[in-house]
Amino acid sequence: MGDRKVYLLLTDTGTLFTRMIRLYTKESHNHASIGFDCGLTEVYSFGRKRPRNPFIGGFVKEDIRSELFRNATCAVYVYSVTEKQYENMLRLIKEMDENKQKYRYNLLGVFAVALNKRIQRKHAYFCSHFVATILKEGKLLETNKHLCMITPQDLKHASSKKLVYQGDLQSYFSFRETQLEAN
Repeated sequence: MGDRKVYLLLTDTGTLFTRMIRLYTKESHNHASIGFDCGLTEVYSFGRKRPRNPFIGGFVKEDIRSELFRNATCAVYVYSVTEKQYENMLRLIKEMDENKQKYRYNLLGVFAVALNKRIQRKHAYFCSHFVATILKEGKLLETNKHLCMITPQDLKHASSKKLVYQGDLQSYFSFRETQLEAN
């Protein structure tokens, strides 16, 4: 399809908040991020602005090598996209980054999804709602579900991507190095 790649990263950091979500979802990966390089140095989501406080959140450029992700497990998926799709997604991210002070984490929305209720708030997202919005901007997500109802599991089951890695997040880096050297 295209010669650019976009990465869907689903993680479980093992924090109290993700353990609570896992109790409800019964799924292993309950946090979604989107990346724009195979080394996952350019990864974005809606999550914690301060690693030790799950209640202060918003638009974040994630450092997946940080303490928060040190013991995380993950699944990494790749999309092949055109230059235009890639640019459209990055444009929206840049716009959000430049105005990040007006964006909030939609904690209420997380609980609403669990109750199958739709709560959409202006400039407020949770991780999978944000990733779905970016994928939709790149025309990579076709769904009948409202974007504010999308879960990480919905993203996992969406089409047109390929699973490239599953396991310990810290091991992904050596996996990528060996894969890149082999190709």
